[in-house]
Amino acid sequence: MIRELAAAIAFLTRIPMLPRMLFNAKDIGRSARWFPLIGLIIGGFFVAVLQLFAPLFPPLVSALLIAGIDALLTGALHLDGLADTADGFGSGRTREDVLRIMRDHAIGSYGAVALILAIAIKAAAVASLIERHRAASTLALMPVLGRWSVVLLSVMQPYARRLDQDGAPPGGAVSEFVGRGELVVASLTAIPIAIALSRWRGVAAAFLIVVASGLWGWCCRRRIGGITGDTLGASVVISETLVLLFALVDL
Repeated sequence: MIRELAAAIAFLTRIPMLPRMLFNAKDIGRSARWFPLIGLIIGGFFVAVLQLFAPLFPPLVSALLIAGIDALLTGALHLDGLADTADGFGSGRTREDVLRIMRDHAIGSYGAVALILAIAIKAAAVASLIERHRAASTLALMPVLGRWSVVLLSVMQPYARRLDQDGAPPGGAVSEFVGRGELVVASLTAIPIAIALSRWRGVAAAFLIVVASGLWGWCCRRRIGGITGDTLGASVVISETLVLLFALVDL
């Protein structure tokens, strides 16, 4: 369990780990069961930043500082996936074109627009939640359900790249090692956390992420035959944005 937790932390964050602890794709895939828990740790950082800066700065400034901490803490891993996915899906005509473009680390126009919109919408939503005094629970829940979406998609969809082709990750794809056992544990972690943080809104948000993950997985399957690391990263950003927007709805 300790090794799995360490692998999840090393994969999802830039929190320093012991240098001698090296992880392969299988280690990270098996650690996916703890992704929602690591999301809660990330959310704890967001709440700490909120408590520190919200009394000092206007809501939008505090929201942008939280966005900055998010990028630093995660190494902008998911934002990079969103940009690559937007470029590939926006510019590619065939499956091969999309996968080739997604391998290119240069950000194109579609990727730039996707990044700007994602950061702007999330910052605006957080600022509005701060004004309504409803930000803390949502900031804690947002990364939990965002990382849960990765586990959902990894089980629902196949890996899109052939593992023997150029661009496939050495040692295999992480998603290939995520099974039903990982999904069960991740779900038994994510759903109680959602209930504890937001009660019925948390349950509704979790259901929303299941639906959104299913739709995004269907889109990826039709476009490129499955998922990649980039589309999983995009799923995190999409899911987090949906959680924030849902929290703004008065029901």
